[in-house]
Parts: sequence; C-alpha cells; structure tokens
Amino acid sequence: MSPNRAAVAFLVLSAAFAAPCVADILCSPDQAIFQTDGGPVAFQVELADDEAERAQGLMYRRTLAQGSGMLFIYDTPRAVSFWMRNTYIPLDLVFLDQAGVIRHIHPNAVPLDETPIPGAAPGDPDPDRQMILEIGGGEAARMGLAVGQPMAHPRLHQDLAALPCG
Repeated sequence: MSPNRAAVAFLVLSAAFAAPCVADILCSPDQAIFQTDGGPVAFQVELADDEAERAQGLMYRRTLAQGSGMLFIYDTPRAVSFWMRNTYIPLDLVFLDQAGVIRHIHPNAVPLDETPIPGAAPGDPDPDRQMILEIGGGEAARMGLAVGQPMAHPRLHQDLAALPCG
C-alpha cells in the first residue's frame, strides 16, 4: 500500500473509532450529558421539576443504579441548599448554573445527615443554581465530572447553554 493510501486508511479508521462528539448526541429529557476531559458522559435521569418532586427527591430509596440520578430543575436560578433527610444512600450533588456549567460538587453526602449542603463553594461570586444532579456517592469522580464542565439538557435555555443541544 502506498504511503498516501496508508495515511488515508489510518484517518478513516481513526475517525470510525473516535469518541462521539457531544454535538452529535441528541438531547432528551431523561439524559444529562456532560462534556468531560475524557469525552461525553451521560446519566439517565428522573426529573424533579416541581415543588413536590423536589421535596421528595431520592428519599427512602435503598439503591441507585450506576449512571443514573435525579435532575432537580428550577424555573429560575436561585441560591439552594440540600440535605439528606430520609435519604439512605450516599450521594454526590452536582450544582449547575443557568448555562449548565458545573459550579460546585459536593461528594459523598452522608445518608440521613440533616446538615445543609450549600449549592455554592465559599466565595463563589454567583451562588445561584438552576439545576442540581444527584448521583450515587463517588460517581462524579468515577465519571470524571469537574467544576467548569458543561452539561447538555433540553430544559436549559438553549440560548444561554454552554453546551446547547445538537
């Protein structure tokens, strides 16, 4: 095979096995998709988008499958604080601003602990949050989530989204 044909074959095969680009992934309400340093990461989510659902959250559950969680959605950004009342499993809380950017991660919240967990790190100049993702304790680190990474979800205002739906 000539060097040029070999190079073309390599590029074709490289493209075929490359990680999918987030822009190629269509958003759906039951998925939260993050752009991490290792590529896109998706979580299957239940939505908590009204007062009753947000109040219930993941209370009384004994298990939470890997790669799944609950996405709390507020109509407008606001200062938030969570607790673990009646929650039997450790959780990572991922706090997102109105652009869908991770602003704070609280890892391994202690089951049944009623100590408030603020949605912003001390000194955050803009502590308002639009969405909060609750996932199993340790999942944020395992999946490579970090402050500053964007999330794609159709409930974000797409004109403001750091990672608009494709």
